[in-house]
Amino acid sequence: MIKTFRGLLADGAQRTIRLSTNKGLMGYRIVKMELMPNEPGDADQESVVQIFKYEQDTIDGKINFDDPTCIAAGHVSNSTTTYQYPPADVIIVDTAVFNQDIFITHEESKGASGVNYYLELEQIKLDLDEASIATLKDMRGSN
Repeated sequence: MIKTFRGLLADGAQRTIRLSTNKGLMGYRIVKMELMPNEPGDADQESVVQIFKYEQDTIDGKINFDDPTCIAAGHVSNSTTTYQYPPADVIIVDTAVFNQDIFITHEESKGASGVNYYLELEQIKLDLDEASIATLKDMRGSN
């Protein structure tokens, strides 16, 4: 089963995607992440959107895949001076299965526009052992 989430993130914003359950027997894997400027053609922007296993103290546009808590990242740009808008660059760490809340952040390095996101998460039923392992990995910040 696929579960979807969508929304608009302001510059410097962080949003919690609520996924945790009492027993943690439902796991999730990101299968799709899409980004779209809030004001296509009307505002210059360079947006970085990232998804983490933990709430972030600092929201920035630095992407670091050495960070085991970063499970996806994307970049989208928008310009008022050109008419070509490249599609968003998105990388998903596809092996990451998690059963706790995740956190999506947005940092705008050019301009101050918002960015729209669309997420598809595959639901995966976990047995008790798998749920325990996923929870421990999330707690330790590893994949």
